[in-house]
Amino acid sequence: MDNKLAYSEPVAAKMADIGRTKLREEIKSGRLTARKVGKRVIITATDLKSWLDRLPPVAPSAAA
Repeated sequence: MDNKLAYSEPVAAKMADIGRTKLREEIKSGRLTARKVGKRVIITATDLKSWLDRLPPVAPSAAA
């Protein structure tokens, strides 16, 4: 991440390497916290990192 305190939806999606639709789904489900500033929706750097940290890990392949 960088030194910004919050990101717009498009920037947060790009930083998380997901699409904007998936980002909005995560917000709507309550798994990712977003905040409103006027008409803008922002995601704090802390909330984005916390959401990423809570994602389930990928299981190692059985055929290693």
